[in-house]
Amino acid sequence: MGKEWAWSFSKLKNFETCPHRHQQVDLLKNFSDEGGEALMWGNSVHTSLANALAKGVPLPKEMAAYQKWVDRVNSGSGQLLVEQKYAITRDFEKTQYFAPNVWYRGIGDVVRIDGSVALVLDWKTGRVKDDYTQLALMAQCIFSHFPFVKKVRSEYVWLAEDCSTPELFTRQDLADTWVGLLDRVRMMENAHKTQTYPARPGKLCKSWCPVKTCQHNGKASG
Repeated sequence: MGKEWAWSFSKLKNFETCPHRHQQVDLLKNFSDEGGEALMWGNSVHTSLANALAKGVPLPKEMAAYQKWVDRVNSGSGQLLVEQKYAITRDFEKTQYFAPNVWYRGIGDVVRIDGSVALVLDWKTGRVKDDYTQLALMAQCIFSHFPFVKKVRSEYVWLAEDCSTPELFTRQDLADTWVGLLDRVRMMENAHKTQTYPARPGKLCKSWCPVKTCQHNGKASG
């Protein structure tokens, strides 16, 4: 039996934005997505918050406003897990992150396991968006890895806006969520099986995409 096809939320998001970019950047690694200042800032924030929670390292002065969120996490009860990697199989069973049977991978920025309830926080440095797919996927990882957990209290923490958007998941909630989500995942898997990754032109082609060989890229050669 061969290695399982695997995906992540970021790969699904990139595929739905543009299959060709997803292939060239995420799969073939022909181009690197540097992401600019916004991505570098986001990575720096995630690292600093992880160090503050896991090691007690003080936040940099430019991130002092985020201390309230660190304090909130530290005041909670239960087992604290920071930047924890989770993986599940196609049958929603837990597995190792790089196991041959891994189907989905996700990383929990902040996870607290407190009896039958889990808290999940996902740090966001961009603008507020109304899409709970990533939270639902992490909730599935928690349910798969911790069979005694019955509810997952999830929140996107929008650091720039100093607010959070909560969502509560039960196992039945996720069963309903997967009905629509699996259709999206199947489209990405079918693209993998057929190696069909067409370009999907959009308003960000010229300013955002690193795939310079694409005809829709403003930096295209020739």
